[in-house]
Amino acid sequence: MPDRGGGPTGPRVRVGRPSRRARTLLMTLGVLAVLVMLFVMFAGFWTDWLWYRSLHYSSVFSTTLKTKIGLFFVFGVLMATAVGINIWLAHRLRPPLSAMSMEQQSLDRYRMGIAPFKKWVLLAVTALVGLIAGASAAGQWRIWLLWVNGVPFGQKDPQFHKDVAFYAFDLPWYRFLLSFGFAATVLSLIAAALVHYLYGGLRVTSPGARATAAATGHLSVLLGVFVALKAVAYWLDRYGLAVKSSDFKATGNWTGLRYVDANAYLPAKTILFCIAAICAVLFFATLWRRTWQLPVIGFGLMVLSAILIGGLYPAIVQKFQVQPNEQAKEAPYIQKNIEATRKAYGIDDSKVADYSGKNDSDGGGEKLRKDANTTASYRLIDPSVISPTFQQLQQERKYYQFPSTLDVDRYKGADGKDQDTVVGVRELNLDGIPKRNWINDHFTYTHGYGMVAAKGTTTDPNADPAGSPDFTESGLPTKGSSGGGVGTYKQQVYYGEKTDQYSIVGGPQKELDYEKNGERTTSYQGKSGVSLSNPINRAAYAAAFGEPQILYSGAIGDGSRILYNRTPKERVEKVAPWLTIDGDAYPAVVHGRIKWIVDAYTTTNGYPYASRTTLGDSTADSLSDGDRSVVAQQNKVNYIRNSVKATVDAYDGTVKLYEWDSKDPVLKTWEKAFPGTVEPREKISGELMEHLRYPQDLFKVQRELLTRYHVTDPTQFYSGSDAWQVPEDPTHKDGNAVPPYYLSMKMPDQKGQTFSLTTTFTPNGRPNLGAFMSIDADANSKDYGTIRLLKVTSNVPGPQQVQSELNGDPEVAEFVRNLRGTDSDIEYGNLLTVPLDNGFLYIEPVYARGGSANYPLLKKVGVSYGKETVFKDTLGEALDAVFGKSSEQRPPGDGGQEEPPSSANPTVKDALKDAQEAYQDAQDALQKQPQDWEAYGRAQEDLRDALDRAAKAEDKAAGGKQGQQQNQPRSQSAAGGSDKKGG
Repeated sequence: MPDRGGGPTGPRVRVGRPSRRARTLLMTLGVLAVLVMLFVMFAGFWTDWLWYRSLHYSSVFSTTLKTKIGLFFVFGVLMATAVGINIWLAHRLRPPLSAMSMEQQSLDRYRMGIAPFKKWVLLAVTALVGLIAGASAAGQWRIWLLWVNGVPFGQKDPQFHKDVAFYAFDLPWYRFLLSFGFAATVLSLIAAALVHYLYGGLRVTSPGARATAAATGHLSVLLGVFVALKAVAYWLDRYGLAVKSSDFKATGNWTGLRYVDANAYLPAKTILFCIAAICAVLFFATLWRRTWQLPVIGFGLMVLSAILIGGLYPAIVQKFQVQPNEQAKEAPYIQKNIEATRKAYGIDDSKVADYSGKNDSDGGGEKLRKDANTTASYRLIDPSVISPTFQQLQQERKYYQFPSTLDVDRYKGADGKDQDTVVGVRELNLDGIPKRNWINDHFTYTHGYGMVAAKGTTTDPNADPAGSPDFTESGLPTKGSSGGGVGTYKQQVYYGEKTDQYSIVGGPQKELDYEKNGERTTSYQGKSGVSLSNPINRAAYAAAFGEPQILYSGAIGDGSRILYNRTPKERVEKVAPWLTIDGDAYPAVVHGRIKWIVDAYTTTNGYPYASRTTLGDSTADSLSDGDRSVVAQQNKVNYIRNSVKATVDAYDGTVKLYEWDSKDPVLKTWEKAFPGTVEPREKISGELMEHLRYPQDLFKVQRELLTRYHVTDPTQFYSGSDAWQVPEDPTHKDGNAVPPYYLSMKMPDQKGQTFSLTTTFTPNGRPNLGAFMSIDADANSKDYGTIRLLKVTSNVPGPQQVQSELNGDPEVAEFVRNLRGTDSDIEYGNLLTVPLDNGFLYIEPVYARGGSANYPLLKKVGVSYGKETVFKDTLGEALDAVFGKSSEQRPPGDGGQEEPPSSANPTVKDALKDAQEAYQDAQDALQKQPQDWEAYGRAQEDLRDALDRAAKAEDKAAGGKQGQQQNQPRSQSAAGGSDKKGG
């Protein structure tokens, strides 16, 4: 066969070496790839800088960047130096000749292979560990800034008598330094041991000594450093006990020292510190003694001591000293925990009063009815229910939307007095754009338009359909009604809660806008955003956003500006990355502009003895969703203050940070780190102050803590006999906590109504009412932030029980039956609780949804006071009915108004009783841990069956007594529920 080449007789072909042209092409592609990667990195950095500069917060960007770069280089160089020096030293201390053994002969190949590249290997290893260490250190920039700028709290912990700043600012930095020291020592030890082994300083199988004297001394010093760091760790652990979290059956989540910590762990840590220090000295002594005997003995003693003194001894103390008399032993430490926790969360000044919960005053129903008018402005328009109604009646265009949960604010009514108002901003909804494309999405449809407002306490009496909100600001463009309004303001909304896409404005391409006569085009006149006139900026944003059209589109020209990072919470979080952001940003018209108001918190998890809470869990309720979740810098905290009020202009995106709690040491520390970013409280205008309120997330954290920490007696606290819980929302079936409610009301010790934030508590594991909490939420009030707690001393129905009672009312059954006949459904609004003359008044708006109007309309109002529960067309009728029955105080059948026919029918009564029992069974199934969904399903089927039986019996009874009912007075027919405005 012929030779096909490559052999001795064939032609020689060069295989595997590319041509010069190919090599040039590959090199060019490689260089281009590197340049592209570098430009993408530059684009991210450059666009961030431009964004911060456009907001005049470039100092935040530069301070953060400089801090990260500084930490990266300092700790990266330290780590690389430590590892590199130990590798070099181990190589320098290698023996001149290696032992003749199989082990060393096999290592010769590796030594010879590394020899030509020793310097490169050293550089590569040190560079790698340096980069990793530097990146890790850069992530600790907050800890560094807190340490270097920390100011004292002026409060000392009860155990070590150190200022709280030591635990909040200093201890975290010391722990980071310690962890860095451990990492550097361990990596150096591993690297040195490998080099010693490779070059014969350490031997595993070779005959003779296992280590040379040089290797022994080198590794002993590194081990000595490690043990010395362990001694430092033991010493810091002593202080760490003051902020240590543990499980304690009296509190669940416990922070701080307990009896076993103070009397066993604390002395154990001190003893272990001394042993570790001695052991470290023994390791260092091997430089002279050249033997491992004493350090190994010392190290073994340290390990044994750690087991016996640090583990076994505290367990013995807990078992034989604490457990037999735990309540007495732990009482002093529980007292410290109570005091620290109450102070750390700002609940130490709560005003607590006993409250009967049952009316026993003179004056009867007439006085109660009169007092009910002045005690509160009952908000019947539920902002969590009414959003679809705003959407239906005020959306105006498909490409606009309102948030799923609206907000509550205060505006002047026609009488010049403040009235609770439900407000919502009409924001852009890209899904409703008629034709989706890049130009429409980012150039034409760029902003929302206007803020819609409605009275919170009434519906529009002239509206069709009935039950619609009474709008005080409506239309497109919006304008105020005779009942009030928000005044004249700039209506374009370029920044909002739903605005998460970028827009390019101000250039050749015009935007869709409105005026009195309808649609028009406009061009953005604000100074917000970043200019795209510069080709470098265009290229940078094209790379950063992955959108090449930004680079070459003709729709971008002179004056074009790009707007992004447009949600209020996102903007505040970026300009103040040291703040935790409240989940609910709310709009207000201030000085003719829509301003988003954002509450911001300073937090720490280093407050000694204060129990920690998880912000994500504490602030969750039945209305929480992704848009209303807290933006937490650290989720577990044990100190929180609403130190900053922030505003974001809806037109130009301007962010203002205002100092609110000027005494907060954490805020003072951050102000030192970022000077000039927070404006003094005096800069808050009077008009803005009228719209500031107590934040919901802080309130929810405080109420969660008050379920246990309303008790200040250690013995009672330990027993848990007076523990509360936040009840589940009775109007939702998801089992989540009831949200707090804003409304204007008067507490028993107040002379007039105040804009307040309220909630209820039930005793732990029981459905009855345990307490009522209110906080003064009006920023202009001298009592702003004052927490008032009413501890209920009698058996009063809780929210779940009141809801069950309302569901079992015959008029509710008839209302539900009538709704089903029109293909509609019932939707409950917020169940408001208001203290009234030693009792509690419950008020719940009830909405109908479906039929010809597939959005919620207020149709009924349920009211409960004492043992009376009524269900009427209006709040006035319901209050008249509930207090009229209360005032008469007649036994059943003792004259007065006859009972409605439906309640006289035993079949209906039995069916409704079954329905109420089925509803309670369903609630019991949801309260089980874990929830019993099978039992819940059976209970729901029983409930539907019982309501159907009630409806059929009602129809039968009504048919048999039709002639009799025609001769009855109108008031009696209304009492039976057949004369319904909304039915």
